[in-house]
Amino acid sequence: MRGKSFGAEGEVCAEVVFNTSMTGYQEILTDPSYRGQMIVMTCPHIGNVGVNAQDNESARVQASALIAHEIETTPSNWRATKSLPEWLREQNVIALTGIDTRLLTRRLRERGVMKGIVSTTDDDPARLVEKARAWAGLDGRDLVREVTCDERYVWTESTLKEFAPFARDAHGKNSARAPHVVAYDYGIKFNILRRLVARGCRVSVVPASTCAKDSLALDPDGIVLSNGPGDPAALPYLAETVREFLAARIPLFGICLGHQILGIALGARTFKLKFGHHGGNHPVQHLASGRIAVTAQNHNYAIDADSLDPRRVEITHRSLNDDCVEGLRVKDAPAFSVQYHPESSPGPHDSDDLFGQFIRVMMNGNAKAN
Repeated sequence: MRGKSFGAEGEVCAEVVFNTSMTGYQEILTDPSYRGQMIVMTCPHIGNVGVNAQDNESARVQASALIAHEIETTPSNWRATKSLPEWLREQNVIALTGIDTRLLTRRLRERGVMKGIVSTTDDDPARLVEKARAWAGLDGRDLVREVTCDERYVWTESTLKEFAPFARDAHGKNSARAPHVVAYDYGIKFNILRRLVARGCRVSVVPASTCAKDSLALDPDGIVLSNGPGDPAALPYLAETVREFLAARIPLFGICLGHQILGIALGARTFKLKFGHHGGNHPVQHLASGRIAVTAQNHNYAIDADSLDPRRVEITHRSLNDDCVEGLRVKDAPAFSVQYHPESSPGPHDSDDLFGQFIRVMMNGNAKAN
């Protein structure tokens, strides 16, 4: 397909995935879970709200490229500080407009996730196809090492909506009696950290390779296993650390990749979905209550339900689109996880109380609320 460039100049190979969200392109582009992927937005009109400094989910654009049908170059939102094309050029991210994204999405749905290439420097279709075919792809690649933080840090920023059931100090910060959460950065989104602080937690973020002993030395009340990019089967060292946490019976909350790593730690297998779940309109059912939540998701891999040991783990949630495992509860440890993104950035807020549930698990020592 030929389109018009509106981002940086250059050439990049990546997995091609489509995202069905109507809003939130800035949060999507800065989500580390998109490392190594180029995003096709199914919403035909992108860019009208520009970009701003507050809506980033990491320090930079993580997606390899953006593909859209129509781009707005003059933002019309009061929060905007620059246009989408200007921002992408600053971030050195290639982007195309004028693409039939409906046709491209249909091809991805029919044929599955494919390797792709975007170039502003080579206009030979045959040569570009050969480059894409020669690209190694993402399966079996450890992308977490590319996005995790270099060293431990404390996160204090909150969202505007405050719950804070714990006392604050004289400066308005969460006090020492608030639960202390150690968040593993597999590619963590800023809004996960903001929601934890808004709920009243003290938060320490650690690199993905941090051993269980070092994290437990921080005296946490609970551990968050974050979202992140790539193939969970390529990350056995993360699963080994989670097994140590399960043995120590420290409360655990897994999100997206963290959910998959928890599953692997429990002996499960994972597999690659045909075209993944990417967007803010995925219905998920809580099996015990029958309640349905509309969720935000971003993953290409899922847990094989048949590989889970029912004596040790319970499936709590299922996708109503394709029956994928969307939630787990460990029976012999205070641990639970979800495949979707409860931080809602962007996306529906149906699942925000999972952060409250995690606090209850930390305070009560069980995960039965899930």
